[in-house]
Amino acid sequence: MNVLDPRKIRNVGLFGHQSTGKTSFAEALLYTAKALPKLGSIADGSSQLDTEPEEIKRKGSIGLHLGSCEWNGCKVNVLDTPGDPNFAMDMRAGLTAIDLAAMFVSAADGVQVQTDRIWSLADEQHLPRLVILNKLDRERADFESALADIRESLSAKVTPVQLPLGKESGFCGVIDLVSMKARRAKDKTGATVEEAIPADLMDEAKMNHELLVDAVAATDDELTEKYLEDGDLSEDDLRQGLAKAIAAAEIFPLLCASGLQNIGVSDALSFIVASGPTPLDHPAKKATDPRTGDAIERACDPAAPLSAQVFKTVVDQFVGKLSLMRVWSGTLPGDGQLLNTSKGSNERYTQLVTLQGKKTEVMPQAVAGDIAVIAKLKDTSTGDTLCETKSPALLADLPKIKPVITYALKPKTKQDEDRIANALGRLADEDPTLEIGRDVEAGETLISGVGQTHIEVTVERLRRKYSVDVDLLPPKIPYRETIKGSVKNVEGKHKKQSGGRGQFGVCIINLEPNRGLGYEFVDKIVGGAIPRNFIPSVDKGIRGAMVKGVYAGFPVVDVKVELIDGKFHDVDSSDFSFQMAGSKGFKKAFLAAKPILLEPVMNLEVTIPEECTGDVIGDINQRRGRVLGVDAKGKNQVIKAQAPMSELLTYAPDLRSITSGRSSFAMEYSHYDEVPSQLAEKIVAARGKNRDEEDED
Repeated sequence: MNVLDPRKIRNVGLFGHQSTGKTSFAEALLYTAKALPKLGSIADGSSQLDTEPEEIKRKGSIGLHLGSCEWNGCKVNVLDTPGDPNFAMDMRAGLTAIDLAAMFVSAADGVQVQTDRIWSLADEQHLPRLVILNKLDRERADFESALADIRESLSAKVTPVQLPLGKESGFCGVIDLVSMKARRAKDKTGATVEEAIPADLMDEAKMNHELLVDAVAATDDELTEKYLEDGDLSEDDLRQGLAKAIAAAEIFPLLCASGLQNIGVSDALSFIVASGPTPLDHPAKKATDPRTGDAIERACDPAAPLSAQVFKTVVDQFVGKLSLMRVWSGTLPGDGQLLNTSKGSNERYTQLVTLQGKKTEVMPQAVAGDIAVIAKLKDTSTGDTLCETKSPALLADLPKIKPVITYALKPKTKQDEDRIANALGRLADEDPTLEIGRDVEAGETLISGVGQTHIEVTVERLRRKYSVDVDLLPPKIPYRETIKGSVKNVEGKHKKQSGGRGQFGVCIINLEPNRGLGYEFVDKIVGGAIPRNFIPSVDKGIRGAMVKGVYAGFPVVDVKVELIDGKFHDVDSSDFSFQMAGSKGFKKAFLAAKPILLEPVMNLEVTIPEECTGDVIGDINQRRGRVLGVDAKGKNQVIKAQAPMSELLTYAPDLRSITSGRSSFAMEYSHYDEVPSQLAEKIVAARGKNRDEEDED
């Protein structure tokens, strides 16, 4: 569909906790609009959107998927986002590219943790939303209790515009509270039959119609006057007022559906087209002129200078890199050259496409407000801004999610080792939440991600897409060594004589703790006991010993060394001699100054259902954690705590087990703290470090 008018575009994202039926609904929507040839299901592997082997294996989305269709003269772009918090980056990216967020709630399960978190993020953006109460055909599905839960957990401004026709397995259609008509599903094609509201549901429908009119009238002074004069609003006034209130995020309409049975889907699609916000309702996009640094705005106007932003990168084995972008202003032609203002480079492309799951369809152009895809851009990555060379603009980068868990990768063969760096780089291009690093101390390749499932999926993709096979190992915790005591007048002596020129250097040092201030070297040499040119050599030798560690082989931190005296030989002293003297003296002093191990401590914020609070707090305590506070948020509890990193390596799956998957958590580094002595002894023993060992040349 070649759209030239932003008013004919709707960009809607599907969000919610995992297993709320977003993908089934998206497929039913696209199928109903004849954009997909059949109605697929992730449950039996026939999904048209969740086609990655990792998604089929887990029976759920692990990435953002794009589809589009035509309905009632408008183009509807649909972003289906994952509900698993392990893949929250795609969810966050989806929020930045849409004009309307459809929040999914299972009628049988109510509002779950991830839905609540996404709602809060959408609130921060003042993003228009609607709620789709899905799975109304399920056993235990209850409209009234689900609505009460939604209003308590999400917003009191959630207002039904539909009621369900039938309950549980008898759910067969919806009652439209705007037109006051019932629409019954004919079959799974999405076709409906309009009929009068059943007599036994008329009173409930009238009551909810009045509540809807009240809510809409309260958002507009002119409608308030009409309502007070006439006691009701016309259907046209109600529709117009509702559309305006939705765009302003003053009302969040609630729709009823069963995506799997394709009930209520065509009604939702019609509602989104008729009452959903257009790209013109989105505030002008704030940007920066990279030439001057001045703040500028890019309004949704096809005639304005072009500006687009990549919100998702997909690396396809056959097509190559696909850049999904929202066009914020101007018109993106079917081929040409663009300026990547984020990288300062030019990009040429020969074709513009859109996606239906994994299938591509050519687009002649994309106007402001549309979503488009370009293949094989060389330098462009997620978050980059693309524009015209003559009118550059730089949009703010996308929100970032910090990795919270790290594992080590061990290639199984030499061939795997040779290919791993390039393969990991490609996966990181596709997934900005992945961080690839190297632990020089342990000689390990490290991969950091949002959770254990995130890392496991990455390893599966590494094997499937790039034929790189690895073992996943917990990394060595980055412990540090320091001291609690002080020592004085410790001699470090290096002396060798084996014919010819010898080696001789002596230094005498004091050592004391320097907690939180790092390493400090103080030169207190007087009277030329050590020549000035050899004093930096002592410092260098101490630094070398600190890097390798003394107590257990971990780097030393937070110590103060005073060089107070020494001896030298006119012939045998050298830079190397005093490096060795400094190293030996420091090691001897360190072991005498009550050495201890330090471990990284993490800040932890856990969101859980209230009934899981005791179990989760007990688990944190068992991990040597300390609970700092517990706050209520809707029907959930937010626990703030601190715990050692070593105790949190398996926290994601363990928390999921404790809460039956109804939880999420965020974790970040806080500080280093002392390892309890009994644990420190075990760590030292495991490292196999002989404390009395001294390096000899």
